[in-house]
Amino acid sequence: MLRKNYLSLFIILGILSTATFASTITNPTSIEKNVNDYSLEKIQKKLYEEIGLAKKVDYKVFQKAITGYSKIENKEKNDYLTIIDFSKPSTEERFFIIDLKQKKLLVSTYVTHGKNSGLNVATSFSNKVNSYKSSIGFFKTENTYMGKNGYSLVLDGLEKGINDNAKKRYIVIHGADYANPQLAKNQGRLGRSLGCPALPKDIYKQAINLIKSGSVVFAYGDDPKYKSTSTLV
Repeated sequence: MLRKNYLSLFIILGILSTATFASTITNPTSIEKNVNDYSLEKIQKKLYEEIGLAKKVDYKVFQKAITGYSKIENKEKNDYLTIIDFSKPSTEERFFIIDLKQKKLLVSTYVTHGKNSGLNVATSFSNKVNSYKSSIGFFKTENTYMGKNGYSLVLDGLEKGINDNAKKRYIVIHGADYANPQLAKNQGRLGRSLGCPALPKDIYKQAINLIKSGSVVFAYGDDPKYKSTSTLV
């Protein structure tokens, strides 16, 4: 599994030549030499810098996101990684869609958190039905549908006991008037949801269409329990 994770990151960065890639496949021990020459930390840092995330996403959050991403199998949409950083206040952009193949930041926007997670900053998270708190950890996107909040995207929680009740809780990505950044300017924070990561109305359809049908979403929160129990970070 470790070799597979390293190899995934090498491929994302495109730093393996055809010859080196072939050698890695036919001779698995060669990847240890590559890792010694080009450590995982350097791989992650290089990708972070090439995408230009320094002024947007905290490096430690990105590091956790890309580490977990590399461990998740059966990603139908390998190119995209979405990061939601709930450690940032709702008055700042904290929803990011990254194209790992093209090494580009495609979307940077605002996102709400659950009304029982906190005021301007989310500090409490839950996997319980009717908690009205945000869930953190890794998710995989599924289908879209038209619901009471309009065009919405289903999220499948991948971490048992952490976010695997996401479907039962109807935790989905959708648009909302209360996710308007102008509202945050007027009242000092965005409005809050019942746990869903709701996006501004002018961007939510574009964001959903980019990441629907099998891409990875990582929602980060400053939560010691998650850090000690997650097997992905």
